[in-house]
Amino acid sequence: MLETIRNAWKIPDLRRRILFTLFMLIVFRFGAHIPVPYLSAEAMQAFLAGGGGGMDLFNLFDTFTGGAFSNATVLAMGVSPYINASIIIQLLTVAIPSLERLAKEGVEGRKKINKITRYLGIILAFVQGAGLYVTLYNMGSAITNPSVVTFFIIVLTFTAGTAFIVWIGEQITEKGLGNGVSMIIFAGIVSRIPSAGRSIFNTYVSGTGYSPLGIIEALVILVVAIAAIVLVVYFTNAERRIAVQYAKRVVGRKMYGGQSTNIPIKVAAGGVMPIIFASSIMAFPSTIVRLLNGGNVPTTGIGGTILNCLSSTGPVWTTVVYCILYFLLIIFFTYFYSTIQFNPIEMSNNIKKSGGYIPGIRPGKPTSDFISRITSRLNLIGSLFLGIIAVLPVIIGSITGNMSLQIGGTSLLIMVGVALETVRQIESQMVLRHYKGFLE
Repeated sequence: MLETIRNAWKIPDLRRRILFTLFMLIVFRFGAHIPVPYLSAEAMQAFLAGGGGGMDLFNLFDTFTGGAFSNATVLAMGVSPYINASIIIQLLTVAIPSLERLAKEGVEGRKKINKITRYLGIILAFVQGAGLYVTLYNMGSAITNPSVVTFFIIVLTFTAGTAFIVWIGEQITEKGLGNGVSMIIFAGIVSRIPSAGRSIFNTYVSGTGYSPLGIIEALVILVVAIAAIVLVVYFTNAERRIAVQYAKRVVGRKMYGGQSTNIPIKVAAGGVMPIIFASSIMAFPSTIVRLLNGGNVPTTGIGGTILNCLSSTGPVWTTVVYCILYFLLIIFFTYFYSTIQFNPIEMSNNIKKSGGYIPGIRPGKPTSDFISRITSRLNLIGSLFLGIIAVLPVIIGSITGNMSLQIGGTSLLIMVGVALETVRQIESQMVLRHYKGFLE
């Protein structure tokens, strides 16, 4: 990776793209420290603490924004409304024929879908900001001067912050390197690493008086983190290649085809999306309760027991139930997301139209059935991998009592995925600039 970046720095165009990306990320980090008028940062931190420090949507907001949410800044909502809008539009594309036609119209169709997604993201940002304002208002001292004007100032500031981040992401995608929205989330997560490392050091090393047991616990967490990174890199790059042979055909006086190629299918094709879906479903009930209950979640009674089973901060047995439900939801959403993104019948028809076939498999339905079997097996392996990566930090966090570790699996997958994708894009840009053709 370092060698790739070093070589890219020698190319003027790539160097400009790298510098532009870094500049926009710096602007994003500056914006994450501009406070919102009439809103108390201490109230936002108390609001986060009201959930027990576990993994809910608001803690995900805070992680993805690099602490902008807990500091009550203009970028507190981050890109989460835009991501939610993207997921909604992606699901509706399968159900609404007009959106499906737009998705198949090439570049122009994608531009229209991106425009719809952008507007929907701004609407969701306003709705989420309004819901957050109502919750903070019910807390009492969170808003210094509550009024209708204050409501619109705070909510519109949140909405403008989301729109600004989406604009930064689009600029990075167009003039920089990598996917802009992913790079912003990556920057937010990376900015939290020093504080997370300091928290682990204070808890297990200095907090125990530099005892050997505390140092060993910190080293174990470090080794597990390194092993998880290696595992994520391996599974992110792992793929199953289906061989395809193309028959020879004569067009005019020329002969085409006769070549063999392969179709790569990734083991973890869904990436981090199944984990985001599963965590959103698990956190949705407690999030609604917190919005309606002044930022706090009840822990007693039948309702409190149910919410404990949907949260990782309750007693041991509820944490076990939470891990089992979380794991099963990840498996379900892995298959669900793969079904939306991957169509074996369409792939089989495309292979047939191109004059190709899979050796040993008849064209048509046998080919689609073969691809479906391969995909199903890969989804099983990928879902088990995602489930382990997502649940393991929750288990470690529950054992050690360090709740900050519980979002580690999602953050790790995002960081590794964005880093690998950015490096691949740099390498492809370098190949384009150094390619000399077939004349030599």
